[in-house]
Amino acid sequence: MKKRDLIRASALAGATLGLPRLAVAQASRPGIVGAFEIAEAALVFGLPIVMNYTVMYEFAIDRNSGQFKAPFNTIWNDAQVFTWRDTAVPTPNSDTPYSMSWLDLRAEPVVISVPDVPAGRYFSVQVCDGNTYNVGYIGSRTTGQGAGTWMVAGPEWQGATPLGIKGVIRSTTQFALTIFRTQLFGADDMPNVVAVQRGYKVEPLSAFLRQPAPPAAPEISWPRINAELAKRHFFDYLAFALQFNAPQPNEAAVRAQLATIGITGTGAALPSSLIDRLELTAGAIEGERKVEAAVAAAGVAMNGWRVTPIPGAPEAYNGDWMLRAVAAKAGIYGNSTEEATYPFTRRDAAGAELDGSKGRYTLTFAANQLPPVNAFWSVTMYHGGNQLLVQNPIDRYLINTPMLSQMKRNADGGVTLHIQKDDPGAELRPNWLPAPNGPIYIVMRLYWPKTEQPSLLPIGQGQWQAPGIVRVG
Repeated sequence: MKKRDLIRASALAGATLGLPRLAVAQASRPGIVGAFEIAEAALVFGLPIVMNYTVMYEFAIDRNSGQFKAPFNTIWNDAQVFTWRDTAVPTPNSDTPYSMSWLDLRAEPVVISVPDVPAGRYFSVQVCDGNTYNVGYIGSRTTGQGAGTWMVAGPEWQGATPLGIKGVIRSTTQFALTIFRTQLFGADDMPNVVAVQRGYKVEPLSAFLRQPAPPAAPEISWPRINAELAKRHFFDYLAFALQFNAPQPNEAAVRAQLATIGITGTGAALPSSLIDRLELTAGAIEGERKVEAAVAAAGVAMNGWRVTPIPGAPEAYNGDWMLRAVAAKAGIYGNSTEEATYPFTRRDAAGAELDGSKGRYTLTFAANQLPPVNAFWSVTMYHGGNQLLVQNPIDRYLINTPMLSQMKRNADGGVTLHIQKDDPGAELRPNWLPAPNGPIYIVMRLYWPKTEQPSLLPIGQGQWQAPGIVRVG
């Protein structure tokens, strides 16, 4: 039996991914094989769009979701230092506390203001649209440390740029997300981060100009969504979300395909026959399988680490829907590679799985071979089973650039991190990255990586590579 036949059999046995619940039309449709293939393509194309709607619904629409942050066009600041007690989000980032705002750009643009940020403190404002493209950045790398005001405009906005606006960031969709990151030097530095966060501002253009607001955009009846519903009614959610995503020139072919199975930017009119519906389900299952396989194979291997490039900008993806799906599935809203790069590993340099219950390890950066960055770097320890921070007696979850001055140096000027579950003693404690009593997962974060060599960039071609982790006991 062929793999496609097995997938169809699983659909017939009760798979529910993508089954429709909206009105059904009797328009001409592709044949059975065509429906399977188109559904597969639709899953790959639409996965980031539906994932984005899921997050937007939970963060900005459903106040009872348990994940709600703030309504549209309102900033939310998080002044939290993550510890092992925080279990809601895997691989939490303890380097840069977040601020966030979901933007509704239908009635008018939204203005983003940032304060003067002290020299030496990295910050960034990432603007993502409903296609999960990174359409613009504000911050240390792109605009510097000075105060300023920028505007985010939707695809249909035609106005002039007002005085006082340094630049316009164009979203390809009517809803967008801004993610603010502010460097934290240590737990006692949080008041300084909060002071920067207080200077971030998000407001509609009319409020910035102190003018009457334009007519409000129409109310939307938002369909409830969660991870389970997204699987069961994937195509319906895709059809709903597409109405807010203006068609892009490189989408013409895939949108024409979607229309043949009833998915348009105005809703879904999906096939009524059981066989056709099961073909859509089976095709979506195959599309999801291919995305998962691509995620597992993504990235460049180096010394036991893997590094996955994130194109970010629309032109960088250039219509490669699988690449976009992989980026979203691997970590939705990931920074573009030029903003931050993330080597990760579960293995030592010899290819053996890292396990704190079975061994002790070292990670050595030779003299003048620290991660090449313009901002800072960090190495964070997670439990390999759940990807959460690890409880330890010194409450240390990472080692980063600000800690270097307190660390013991090697004779050649390099530095060695000691990765183990037990305290290595007073002399080596400054270099100790506490490990779990079990499987290990480590993420290295390079913020604003250097482009001049030696550099990690371009990934797989740069002259600097993350050194392998060595088992020492």
